[in-house]
Amino acid sequence: MVRLTIDLIAKSRNHFKKKRGLSFPEYLKTLTHLHFFSKNIEDIGDLSMCRNLTVLYLYDNQITHICNLGFASNLTHLYMQNNNITHIDNLSNLQKLSKLYLGGNRIAMVEGLETLCELRELHLENQRLEPGEKLLIDPMNLLSLAESLCVLNINNNNIDDIRDLTVLKKLQHFSAADNRLYNMELEDVFSHWPQLLQMDLVGNPVCEKKKYRDRLITAAHSLEVLDGKGINELTRQFLINWKASKEARKKKNNKHLMTGSFKSNEPCCAFKLRIFHACTFRTEKSHGHMMSI
Repeated sequence: MVRLTIDLIAKSRNHFKKKRGLSFPEYLKTLTHLHFFSKNIEDIGDLSMCRNLTVLYLYDNQITHICNLGFASNLTHLYMQNNNITHIDNLSNLQKLSKLYLGGNRIAMVEGLETLCELRELHLENQRLEPGEKLLIDPMNLLSLAESLCVLNINNNNIDDIRDLTVLKKLQHFSAADNRLYNMELEDVFSHWPQLLQMDLVGNPVCEKKKYRDRLITAAHSLEVLDGKGINELTRQFLINWKASKEARKKKNNKHLMTGSFKSNEPCCAFKLRIFHACTFRTEKSHGHMMSI
């Protein structure tokens, strides 16, 4: 089993020249970037001597568990895509983490991110899920990321509902291509993201819906790119004006229908009122006659 340790760093040719002029322990204290991708690494050992580590590249390995990173309080970028990770664990001390890459793993439930209040990018695409599974995101984790997350990639994860994501009000780039989204009620979700600039939903059933593109453009006013195609500002304004005009006509027609309904019922109501008065008059007259006798 290949394990990432201080000894493995010492043996790495990438770090050999950098060590000259410094003792190895001193060098480890200056280390900010660590490149160990595509090394068949299965486990992370004790790296606590690398206290100033800010960027860690561990993608394309065989890692099954996130561990032994509690020392890395200065870490801002963590690249662990294309491993065999099943759970997101042991990240609570990485409070400066701003970019987290976990695509291509085996994660079914996204959790363990509650303390990452500075996380700006979260990449979770292409999880290798069991048949019938879909990627789920813990709502409490979403609340924790509501004020920071700007980029979210959840491509190809069998997702059929994204309503819980409405809390991510800082979102600017959203990618959910090749999922199972089919309902145009998504418009309401996107209206909660006032800073959204780019969105990709290619490969979802919803893309086949009538006027799909037009409706999303009018729902997300700040959107600049949808499904890889730019949005012309004149087109956007035309669609917004068209939607407003359509809603105004609908409101006017509803008002006319209500007025017409009231008028059509008026003769019937008047007739019933006349019958009521006539009956009342007869009753009163009959009572008056009986009293006079």
